[in-house]
Amino acid sequence: MKRRSWIERAHEIPVVRQCTLSGVVRSTLYAQGRSVDVDEMDLLLCRLIDEEYTRHPFYGSRRMVVFLKNKGHEINRKRVQRLMRSMGLAGMAPGPNTRRPHPENKIYPYLLRGVAVTRPNQVWSTDITYVRLARGFAYWVAIIDWYSRKVLSWRLSNSLDAGFCVDCLEEALLHYGRPEIFNTDQGVQFTSTLFTDTLKREEIDISMDGRGRALDNIFVERLWRSVKYEDIYLKGYASMRELLIGLSEYFSFYNGERPHQSLSNPCPNQVYESAQGGGAMIVDKFSKKDSTPEAITESGQRRAAVCEVEDPLKLRWILS
Repeated sequence: MKRRSWIERAHEIPVVRQCTLSGVVRSTLYAQGRSVDVDEMDLLLCRLIDEEYTRHPFYGSRRMVVFLKNKGHEINRKRVQRLMRSMGLAGMAPGPNTRRPHPENKIYPYLLRGVAVTRPNQVWSTDITYVRLARGFAYWVAIIDWYSRKVLSWRLSNSLDAGFCVDCLEEALLHYGRPEIFNTDQGVQFTSTLFTDTLKREEIDISMDGRGRALDNIFVERLWRSVKYEDIYLKGYASMRELLIGLSEYFSFYNGERPHQSLSNPCPNQVYESAQGGGAMIVDKFSKKDSTPEAITESGQRRAAVCEVEDPLKLRWILS
């Protein structure tokens, strides 16, 4: 949104050239003033698909067809595929050519498997999710600090260009300094040179989720679930303006008031500012050292202990 405000239609420099210099996709600029009529039935189906996908992200178009039929909606698979594609949703399963990288975008290795996060600004991560509105769709990006679970910055957009992701990153760097490691998925917005060059400029180590590794960025995925069930699904925002105001209020509550169970109930702001009570680690369950009989036995004992523990402090100690 910030970069699009740089464009001046009456300027002597052509709009095409202005968009190139500012890194703005021209189609998003023209789409701002154009209203799009959305079919009411499509909106209803998108709402049902979005809610079911949040509960079961491994559902693809085939299972979504069965789910919708059980809800009383006779719909074919092609329509479900079209709606899921428009929302950027896909079942967590390998698809065709998933290992073929973009020829111009570099894929970086995942750096956080087995790494203990013990302080604020050690690891940040980001992701994009879809938000449905009463008569359309919006895309939302957020950056979170792993240690404290604090949402450092976020942005809304009506398109999936890389510009609004870079704006979100620049805001977080401006207000909170820079992290040691920044983790993303392999989405085209985050592998683009526009995004990775910003990280390189700040000398930040770049980490990217592995293919099929849904848990590599679990803290942002858990944030999406919390926001959707605690705010978005309850209020049903009608416009981008309402969504912007609503999310501003929610994140003020999330960071400053909402008790966070994985932090033993302090809010993220308290943990971030005090640098106490937080922490995170992605355990590598598939490393060679974990394949020995002794490691397998220990892993089984740890899983059994987790099933019996309700205290978050004890649970975090067992998993660390």
